[in-house]
Amino acid sequence: MQQRESNAMPMPPTPRTESTKRSRWRSLPADMLQHSCKRVAIMSLVIASLWTIALVMNNFISRLLGHDHMTAMYRVWPSPGNQIAGIGLATSFVLFLLVRWLHDRPLALLNASLGFEVITAALVTTVLHWNPVIETTGVSWLCLIILTFPLIVPTQPIRTFWVSLVVATLDPIAIGIAALRGVRLEADAFTLIWYFLPNYISVVLAMIPSHIITGLGRQVSKARDLGAYQVGELIGRGGMGEVYLAHHRMLARPAAIKLIRPETLGAGNSSAAQVVIRRFRREAQAAARLRSPHTINLYDFGVTGDGTFYYVMELLEGLDLESLVKRFGPVPPERATHLLRHACHSLGEAHARGLVHRDIKPSNIFTCRLGLSVDFGKVLDFGLVKHREDSAHADSGHLTQREVTTGTPAFMAPELALGDEPIDGRVDIYALGCVGHWLLTGRLVFEADTPVKMMLQHIQTEPSPPSRYSEIEIPPELDRIILACLAKKREDRPSDTATLERMLAACDGSQTWTQARAEQWWDAHLPAIAPSTELREKTPVEAIHFET
Repeated sequence: MQQRESNAMPMPPTPRTESTKRSRWRSLPADMLQHSCKRVAIMSLVIASLWTIALVMNNFISRLLGHDHMTAMYRVWPSPGNQIAGIGLATSFVLFLLVRWLHDRPLALLNASLGFEVITAALVTTVLHWNPVIETTGVSWLCLIILTFPLIVPTQPIRTFWVSLVVATLDPIAIGIAALRGVRLEADAFTLIWYFLPNYISVVLAMIPSHIITGLGRQVSKARDLGAYQVGELIGRGGMGEVYLAHHRMLARPAAIKLIRPETLGAGNSSAAQVVIRRFRREAQAAARLRSPHTINLYDFGVTGDGTFYYVMELLEGLDLESLVKRFGPVPPERATHLLRHACHSLGEAHARGLVHRDIKPSNIFTCRLGLSVDFGKVLDFGLVKHREDSAHADSGHLTQREVTTGTPAFMAPELALGDEPIDGRVDIYALGCVGHWLLTGRLVFEADTPVKMMLQHIQTEPSPPSRYSEIEIPPELDRIILACLAKKREDRPSDTATLERMLAACDGSQTWTQARAEQWWDAHLPAIAPSTELREKTPVEAIHFET
């Protein structure tokens, strides 16, 4: 893996404590947890297929071939075998649906799959032992379930053990129930022990692949650690890549690492990848020089051995503006101007340095807690900026290529959609107008069912003022500002973000979104993130505690 060199001394090895050993048995690496959940749907379809095969074989093929159903083993068909197989099919499809409902709760989905394993095993053993036939040379179908389930959906070794043990014990339970029903059991204790023994041997054997698979998952996770940062769980996913929680090994500082595959930036072959890597480094260095408090801090960047770009950024406590509106509805006009002014501050510095963001949208603007401040706006994804000067020079080394349209159609300025060159900071001002419309109404400026139709509307259709769609009273001045940002011609928009910020500050009521109001909102809606009242009431000196 290709990584940046670090001047920090290597951290001494950490002693392996008993809790560390236990965690290897009781937890899964984040990546493996995600992959296991993806396989749950596959497992449900496989089991559904097997129940379907059982129904077809015992209801149609057996009759076609003249098979004798009067033996003890096959008296379960068609009843209650058909009913049991129907239950098996139903539980398989329920689990398949749960994959969609619980996609953002992987642990709950994994627990559901373990419950499904036990239910499937119970149904299978009920069919097998409705009229038990015990042979010392026979092996129960439950052995197959015990061995294959952990391979399809890897789980924590300790859970694999207990669930496999429960499944193995279902055979004795089913035979005991059959005996209570009055079914004559032609087998002595020695025969039963030999019949049940493979089940429990399978429990031990199932632990081997479970332990190996989880161990390999941890090795992969460790191998993916980037420089001085240890990569943790997946915390977000977008069109450009995935974001993981990370910790600095020396500072114990939490961070967010974004991994970007080169093909998402147009690197289709090795030579193109080298060009993109050079562009990536230059633009990342430019973005790292931004110092506005409303711009997310970029700690580090690099390229892995397989060509994956990564950014190490500060970890924010809060939520993006897309999630804010989806969860809590449109915001008051004074709060919208507050957040837009913060974005203007960030973009103003970038534009002054010759950088154009090109992908401003609600999901790329965060409102967060920063120290004792709340509702503090942060602009994200400055790693994909473009130099204004590069628009006129195809070979100047900008990250995004002229033939590739970058941005999000719902927030794309007409000149960006048309591919007009050169572009400047006014494409970001247009996008801020779209963001303001979203904050005030919870609606996009234009609705369309395809990206092309969406871009055509941004090019051709005149937008409506936010007040038309809002139940909240919006000052006419704010309506006019949003529409000015959404002007089709760039020269009709505010000339720069400093001008836009002054226009927003002059709106009626713009100053009424005070820190006290922000704290009240965060205390009511996001109390886990809001700073405590006790801490806020302390003086700056009293609020600082040093440990020696």
